[in-house]
Amino acid sequence: MSVVPAQPRPATPVIDSIFCKPPSAQAILALDLGTTTGWAMALPDCGIVSGTVLFRPNRFEGGGMRYLRFTDWLVEIAMMTSGLHRVVFEEVRRHAGTDAAHAYGGFLATLTGWCEEHEVPYQGVPVGTIKRFIAGKGNADKAAVMSAVRERGYSPADDNEADAIAILLWALQTRGGVR
Repeated sequence: MSVVPAQPRPATPVIDSIFCKPPSAQAILALDLGTTTGWAMALPDCGIVSGTVLFRPNRFEGGGMRYLRFTDWLVEIAMMTSGLHRVVFEEVRRHAGTDAAHAYGGFLATLTGWCEEHEVPYQGVPVGTIKRFIAGKGNADKAAVMSAVRERGYSPADDNEADAIAILLWALQTRGGVR
């Protein structure tokens, strides 16, 4: 009897293109954390891929299940890319609502804990820094950010994906803020 190892299942259809594995752990992951998490990834041999993934709790789940699914998703991404070189994320200081603040805090704690455990460097980037970089104004609205990302040749499905692409472009072009 032979056992065939299970293949990692893609989180979204777009992620299929990241099965081209880089020769070393050079993938950079950018995240816009939230219930609908936007993500963008730079892969040395494949360019930039992006998308969104939904972590809304189901009706019969406890509140912590979304964070367990997020952890599983991070593991899946790391496996498909042969490791992550760095993670950058949008650092939010103010939220419109209490629920959003609690969810963000949970995702942030899960992400930073996972990065520490797997020795992956991580960096938070203030919202104003990202908006100033991509749209020219630190208080640009969602439409301006989406428009600026589209002008650079990308086609984000929503503002979460646009933010993740903007974060990734900032990380790549400024080398993480080092000039």
